[in-house]
Amino acid sequence: MPHRFKQILEKIASERPQGPAAAFTVFHLISVIEIIAAKPIGRAALAASLNVGEGTVRTIIDRLKSARLIATSRAGCRLTSKGTALWKEYNSAITKARMEKNELSLADYNYAILVKNRLTRVKLGIEQRDAAMIAGAKSATTILCKKKRLVIPSVSDDLAKDYPKAAEQILKLLKPEDNDVVIVGSADTPAKAEYGTLAAAWTLLDS
Repeated sequence: MPHRFKQILEKIASERPQGPAAAFTVFHLISVIEIIAAKPIGRAALAASLNVGEGTVRTIIDRLKSARLIATSRAGCRLTSKGTALWKEYNSAITKARMEKNELSLADYNYAILVKNRLTRVKLGIEQRDAAMIAGAKSATTILCKKKRLVIPSVSDDLAKDYPKAAEQILKLLKPEDNDVVIVGSADTPAKAEYGTLAAAWTLLDS
């Protein structure tokens, strides 16, 4: 599991600057790395993609450079070999997708994230729901893949029967296997839906 990636990003996000507190979270860092992994990008374009100020992006870039996860040039920011390796490790455990509204939706925008082989980390899904709501989501539902069936702890023993639209989307988009965990989050904006769902999934990764 990508515990090194989690440790590094949490350390970067928790560093205290001398001036005002940094206006970003670990989930902004993940978004930045994801964008840079796709292709080199400049600071202004990165700020526009994240909908944050260039000053915030400058701080993020400086910290990711200090951690040797990215490098900069006239072509823009790119991942280093270390950054690429950690990003691949993270992606081997995480799969995400936007979802259409379904029976589990409590807002207009919905997101789903699959975390490989983390079923034993889930109790009732309360920790994941709380993490998602702190990050701005309206709700988050934790779904387990057990014996080739999707279940919600203490709610549903068969998602396909009780929530067929949600189950159909999850199976099509994420293709869960036994012992995988799926988090479905809802929010009033796409960013809050993604960050909230990611915050819930983040609780399942090794510290």
